[in-house]
Order: sequence, then structure tokens, then C-alpha cells
Amino acid sequence: MEFKVNDKIKIINMIGEPNYNGIEGIITSIDDANQLHGTWGGCALIPDLDNFIIVKTIRSLEE
Repeated sequence: MEFKVNDKIKIINMIGEPNYNGIEGIITSIDDANQLHGTWGGCALIPDLDNFIIVKTIRSLEE
């Protein structure tokens, strides 16, 4: 799955964090460990463990 900063995602299942299931948010940064941080709260998504879908891909003006 390809994802980028500014993509809108929906969390399907975050391992160990059931309160995040179903929450939508925008990816605000991707760290060196490839974890996703965003507007859904304080926990990072781990793409290889957590399940989420991209709801909308927002391309930057530079692309």
C-alpha cells in the first residue's frame, strides 16, 4: 500500500488500541521507522501490523 503525508485514512484495527478502530484522520508525518503519525490521536500506525485504508489521496501542488 502506498501512502503519503496528507492522505486521509480510516483505521480498521490498531493492534492493542481498540479505541482507535473506525477513526479517520490525516497523515501528518512518517518517521524513520515508517510509522504514520496523524490527526487521529497520539498513537502511531505501524503499516505492517495495523490495518487501515486510504480514504482519499491528496496530492501536493509540487507533483
